[in-house]
Amino acid sequence: MTAPICVARIGAAHGVRGAVKLWTFTEDPLAVTRYGPLMTKDGARQIEVTHAREAKDHLVATLKGVATREDAERLNGVELYIAREKLPATDDDEYYHADLIGLAAVNAANEPLGRVIAIHNFGAGNIIEIAPLQGTTLLLPFTNAVVPTVDLANGRVVIELPAEIDGDDPTAA
Repeated sequence: MTAPICVARIGAAHGVRGAVKLWTFTEDPLAVTRYGPLMTKDGARQIEVTHAREAKDHLVATLKGVATREDAERLNGVELYIAREKLPATDDDEYYHADLIGLAAVNAANEPLGRVIAIHNFGAGNIIEIAPLQGTTLLLPFTNAVVPTVDLANGRVVIELPAEIDGDDPTAA
């Protein structure tokens, strides 16, 4: 069985009737309402979103069995997962972040650069984080120019380092 995929994180309580802020990691934020019961990473607890509405940059959600603000506050920070099989198939050149984490990062000559450790989005587009064999991590734009090849079958991404980085001397830092 594949590892579960994190689709949301419960935030602070919202109001006094048990609603929570829900930060989703899906293309369609309301998709979390259609997956059925979600689970904690260890699978020990299932949580069902019974109602959700969009707010500024998150959802306000009602969860089954959560009726008070105190109940909601205890869930703050809990990440919600689903089985990979419940997610729709991706199109060509679309990837789930979980599929990219751990891939080898190599340059065009197939020389190792490190491993993909995260994909971030701070508002200006996706960023791929590479842990190099030595030194500090690299944060690079996840664009076709910088990451021209994602090869899931062979467990690697090809990185074309931008000129600002390619010419840097990593020992000078």
